[in-house]
Amino acid sequence: MSLDNIRVVLVAPSHPGNIGAAARAMKTMGLRQLALVNPKRYPDPQAEWRAAAATDVLDACRVCASLDEAIAGCHWVAGASARSRRIPWPVEDVSAAAGQLLQQAAAGPVAVLFGREADGLRNEELQRCNIHLRIPASPSYPSLNLAMAVQVVAYELWRQGAAAPVETVWDRPPATVEEVDAMLEQWRRLLVDAEFLDPNNPSQSPTRLRRLAARATLDKTEVQMLRGIATHLQKLRGDGGS
Repeated sequence: MSLDNIRVVLVAPSHPGNIGAAARAMKTMGLRQLALVNPKRYPDPQAEWRAAAATDVLDACRVCASLDEAIAGCHWVAGASARSRRIPWPVEDVSAAAGQLLQQAAAGPVAVLFGREADGLRNEELQRCNIHLRIPASPSYPSLNLAMAVQVVAYELWRQGAAAPVETVWDRPPATVEEVDAMLEQWRRLLVDAEFLDPNNPSQSPTRLRRLAARATLDKTEVQMLRGIATHLQKLRGDGGS
């Protein structure tokens, strides 16, 4: 089932009660994979108390030192965000985002990120995402508690996944975030060497290239092809590739 490939990632949660409540929200909707990035207090009895009968989700959760570690092995990432950003990113409401998560999860591991209780996900974290996910709410007070946000997303995933399991057919497996990151870094170095980018003032071009790659949802062969092109161009310049 696609739900087995969906990883919930809580970035720097400050209150252990929210971790436990998120685990409970996940279990009621068939989600099992939980990762925590630099939690302020965990393990903690409050997390176990709020988890109720979902302590098995807590027992299996991974505590990670970085976001890179938390999303390692995933090929597609959604990030919950309630705010507009300087550079627009693909945005879907929770229903449409859940459908895309299920479709991508049919091909391999995916992640959905939730940010800090006080200020959510930071720009550099949201730039790691293929899409930004928004939960429609009253404009007068659109802020949801962390565990409530997890519950809403988990419900949509369960509702859509249980009603109509999603299958996907593609000729190559999707590229992981690590593979895409390595490709983008190779192209960044190539563009710097070609003096297209100024390393001291790169403007927003690297961010826009990352957004382009996120929208494209590249597979492994496409990443290898783009890296091969970059390597060939580096050799023509006498740089040797990497």
